Amino acid sequence: MTSSRTTPALTPDTPPTGLDASRLHPSVCDPVMDSMRLLSETAFRHPEAISFASGRPYEEFFDFADLHRYLDRFVAELRARGVPEQRIKRAVFQYGPTAGVIREDVAGVLATDESIHVDPDAVLITHGCQEAILVALRGLFTSPDDVLLTVSPCYVGITGAAKVLDIPVEPVQEREHGLDPDDVAVAARRVRAAGKRPVACYVTPDFANPSGHSLPLAARRRLLRVAETEDLLILEDNPYGLFGREGATFPTLKALDRSRSVIHLGSFAKTAFPGARVGYLVADQPVVTADGTTRPFAEELAKVKSMVTVNTAGVSQAMIGGLLAETGYSMRAATRRLADLYVGHLELTLECLAEHFPPAAHADHGVRWNVPTGGFFLLLEVPFEADLAALERSARDHGVAWAPMSMFYVGDGGTRVIRLGYSSLTREEIREGITRLAHFIRASTPPRPSASAGAGEAA
Repeated sequence: MTSSRTTPALTPDTPPTGLDASRLHPSVCDPVMDSMRLLSETAFRHPEAISFASGRPYEEFFDFADLHRYLDRFVAELRARGVPEQRIKRAVFQYGPTAGVIREDVAGVLATDESIHVDPDAVLITHGCQEAILVALRGLFTSPDDVLLTVSPCYVGITGAAKVLDIPVEPVQEREHGLDPDDVAVAARRVRAAGKRPVACYVTPDFANPSGHSLPLAARRRLLRVAETEDLLILEDNPYGLFGREGATFPTLKALDRSRSVIHLGSFAKTAFPGARVGYLVADQPVVTADGTTRPFAEELAKVKSMVTVNTAGVSQAMIGGLLAETGYSMRAATRRLADLYVGHLELTLECLAEHFPPAAHADHGVRWNVPTGGFFLLLEVPFEADLAALERSARDHGVAWAPMSMFYVGDGGTRVIRLGYSSLTREEIREGITRLAHFIRASTPPRPSASAGAGEAA
């Protein structure tokens, strides 16, 4: 039987059938979700520009030979533990267990470096920390009335993940010197007063992205008390915690946690290398399942991960596992040279800024900055609108790139502030980059009215 209906033939002149943006998920068309791509495109358009825009680790210590050595070391470690050869092959080459094959190794590092003592079952190995964030949010937020609190400005990955999952976000504004735990309590009560439920609060206590701020020890203890009082979980993101001055860092929130109020998020992107894409979360909160058994929350979250990435790549885990074995399961010791380098980069950046914009002359140039004690970033306040258009001019005409701080705020903010990332640059690039940046700032600063002109106008 032949149908009387025919499909019109497509010709080169046939207009393509489009998708209506209004019928797509809001995260697809949200310009905030596009911020990192826009920064990357600026770098591609102006490859000669010195870029303070990224938070990439320093590349000069990378060595191809290390990858082979780490892999060999991991295999040797498993053999020494008596693991059968077939199981070792499967761990590296095959689909692996969703929760990961290096949970014991990560638990050992956390105990050594951070005094976080948890059972390996409370550790979930993820495809970078971004998946850890996504999986944790999916497991915690169950209703449209569940609200995520986050410090603002914040890492765009947390607000992006919340957008993808349709989770409403309530900002907790950073003050000049960082997060005030009392503001978290106020935000939680504000959410409840609106008839909604605050579930968790996202923070980066050490050298936060983007601000570089760190929580003092007393504030960490206060934040944990707020979490208990307000029935909140704390999502602690810790990518930069090892990169401060030796002996000058604070214990993590998870190390101070006595009520299991903290889910700890970590990654080897900065301490090892981002190409491995190995992160993890620590979630030791007990969950009572339908059959009456109790398991760590991490094991329940593994079910979500199994439907997102199935498992974290075995080869990547093997290389990280070999690195951990080689370091004696202490990334703090292994990254000391790197931490000193980053602190040196920070000190040089601050020194160069002070040379071009003496703090005593702030009234004349209108430029000032914060002074982190480690990490990858600092903030620079400028006397003009620091938006994407300004970034384009800076990269094109002055050969220097940076990140507009407005990208990192929940809502409005940061319109006259830029983020400087110094981690991936050489010392020579930092000196030249700050010189170029100073030229751009002076060229972009509106002229100030002279005293005589002001007097004439007043008259």
